[in-house]
Amino acid sequence: MSEVLNVEEIFGSKVFTLGKMRERLPKSVYKEVKKIIDHGGELSLATADVVAKAMKDWAIENGATHYTHWFQPLTGITAEKHDAFVTHPDEYGKMIMEFSGKELIKGEPDASSFPSGGLRATFEARGYTAWDITSPAFLKEDATGVILCIPTAFCSYKGEALDKKTPLLRSMEAVSTQALRIVRLFGNTEATKVVASVGPEQEYFLVDRDKYLKREDLIFAGRTLFGAPAPKGQELEDHYFGTIRERIGSFMKDLNIELWKLGVTAKTQHNEVAPAQHELAPIYETANIAVDHNQLVMETMKKVAGRHGMTCLLHEKPFAGVNGSGKHNNWSLGTDNGVNLLDPGDTPNENIQFLLVLACILKAVDTHADLLRQSASDVGNDHRLGANEAPPAIISVFLGEQLEDVVKQLVETGDATHSIQGGKLLTGVSTLPDLDKDATDRNRTSPFAFTGNKFEFRMVGSADSIASPNTTLNAIVAEAFCEAADILEKADDFDIAVHDLIKKYLTEHQRIIFNGNGYSEEWVEEAARRGLPNIKSMVEASETLTTEKSIKLFEKFGIFTKAELESREEVLYETYSKTINIEALTMVDMAKKQYIPAVMEYTRTLADTVLAVKSAGADATVQTTVLKSISEKLAETQAAETALEDKLAEAAGIEDPKKLAFFYKDVVHTAMDDLRTPVDELEMMVDKKVWPVPTYGDLIFEV
Repeated sequence: MSEVLNVEEIFGSKVFTLGKMRERLPKSVYKEVKKIIDHGGELSLATADVVAKAMKDWAIENGATHYTHWFQPLTGITAEKHDAFVTHPDEYGKMIMEFSGKELIKGEPDASSFPSGGLRATFEARGYTAWDITSPAFLKEDATGVILCIPTAFCSYKGEALDKKTPLLRSMEAVSTQALRIVRLFGNTEATKVVASVGPEQEYFLVDRDKYLKREDLIFAGRTLFGAPAPKGQELEDHYFGTIRERIGSFMKDLNIELWKLGVTAKTQHNEVAPAQHELAPIYETANIAVDHNQLVMETMKKVAGRHGMTCLLHEKPFAGVNGSGKHNNWSLGTDNGVNLLDPGDTPNENIQFLLVLACILKAVDTHADLLRQSASDVGNDHRLGANEAPPAIISVFLGEQLEDVVKQLVETGDATHSIQGGKLLTGVSTLPDLDKDATDRNRTSPFAFTGNKFEFRMVGSADSIASPNTTLNAIVAEAFCEAADILEKADDFDIAVHDLIKKYLTEHQRIIFNGNGYSEEWVEEAARRGLPNIKSMVEASETLTTEKSIKLFEKFGIFTKAELESREEVLYETYSKTINIEALTMVDMAKKQYIPAVMEYTRTLADTVLAVKSAGADATVQTTVLKSISEKLAETQAAETALEDKLAEAAGIEDPKKLAFFYKDVVHTAMDDLRTPVDELEMMVDKKVWPVPTYGDLIFEV
């Protein structure tokens, strides 16, 4: 019998939680830290010294030898530089382990070697990391040892944000400030802040490590750049929620244990739609901790998979022909005295505060649909969005029958006198209970769906940081709240003013509401009639960051400066170009060194067979036909490979980042598809024993 796992005991054991702070800090110091976590402010250096010593002592007791300022640069992943606690030995040669408040609060990594979009030149290296006191420090343990990780923000010497966290924290303060104005209008004087909460569901693939290492494309690009479909895919729908295989279950068990130790509330696990695809979902947390934890989830998935002889693939589309992976970003707003602003209650038609919040969110999403689309853009997601497996590239909002009916009443008559109720679901089986039915069904094709007391932003890519979408969500909703509060705070008759404003917002922005099939061609046509933007690629979405509308929004709330937005646009163009360039070079390498030589060798064998059959006086028609067909595809492959190299050479001469990104999207990517097609056709024609790499069947069914 396996050892009983005590989850309560291990949960948060590697985290310097508030509970550990309360145990180890003087009461006055703990109160000061807690006050700053809850309401903002700055620690005195003396207090920081006390906190640093307690944190260091706890870390060393748990085996730590180093500490690091753990931050999230514009690479989309995390970064860390380790410093040992060791100092110069004393006069007797005894080593003293120290960690000061100054070292806790501020670090100084190189700022020129990370993407900055021109904010930092190579010769301007200084940057700073600043402790995010609202996200707890934690211990990472691997072959390096035990490292104390201190979550931090990362900015340049001149103060520009060079990371994902700084703008997120700014946006959280902005939406809190403006949402407080709304709840004050409805008489809530006890709340001191409004917190954006997030629960990101994480999809991923697992493949056998040995097979992964035989695929250059998986190693360098994270996805298969070649590959014919297996005879069986996901068409039987037998993998979704299916029985979890032993090897996968063992991985999931270890993954949960590691995450629970790190304070990550891993709750749900299951098989996803595609073979070899799975999902993990946590419980809600404040947005910045959710962002930190999601990065830890992705890092831990990769680490634990390695222990089990597997590789975790987080790319949005690692295999053509089966579903890709995303992240469902569940977002909500709640006051610190327990009020969920997105809870409609039993009678949403009578919940005026909820209706105002809803109207503001619809206004925000409609006004800034382009920005919201951009926030979910990355290179891999271009393969997934709109591909009959994920929301389309068109932003719309699903409200469900109940709220859609309430909105319709308000728009058409000015009053909502009733709301649809859920009723009972009669099972028809005497031994089964009748179930209370929700008033609204779900819609998995909607990119932004209301799901009872939150919105589910379903467009986010599986490998992407959730910082950007939540920064954008917070910002656009803060703007809508601000504009509503500006009007209502001046109103002579609040009841009439709020009623009129709700009706106005719903009437002006009802075009963003769509409850139908987001995968259908009819919706694409309908969305165009409504005037909704259809931004189909990351490259096209990037320029939305620097429109006059966007700059005005972000600068108004101090989330981004114009220079920071311009830098991020440039980083996106560069990231796209570099990513596609790596993929194209990988394809060239695989074609020249693996596929073409393997097929040439196979044709030689076929040619020998043809000659042998003919010399024996038998009919060699079949052998000759096969040889001819394969030789023709081989010639196509060679021509396509040469054409791709020519396009890459042409790309090398383009200096403008935006023009280069569009060239890679429109020209190089097409040349890549042209090379893939004959190679995939050859895979279906050539003897499997001589095919140089594991096939889709090997990768997604043999794990």
